Amino acid sequence: MIKTQITISNTLGLHARPSMKLAELCSKFNAEIYIKKDGKKINAKNMMDILMLASGYRSQIEILVDGDDEKIAVKEIKSLFSDRFGEES
Repeated sequence: MIKTQITISNTLGLHARPSMKLAELCSKFNAEIYIKKDGKKINAKNMMDILMLASGYRSQIEILVDGDDEKIAVKEIKSLFSDRFGEES
């Protein structure tokens, strides 16, 4: 299992479009992927679960990945966050 901390850096946080992109990305991996925030742990492959976390700008989240694709999954998830979901320059 790989665990990594991420700070939400896109100004609008994890609203609908980033949540959809994240869920779609996570769904392509052969791994269990979860997000933890404020004591809640949700399935990162479910867009509605991601939205329910209400992760705004500068929120701290923890990504937990366990499975065959865990290394590449963490790499691509980090890249998506660092690119701010393609929404900002």
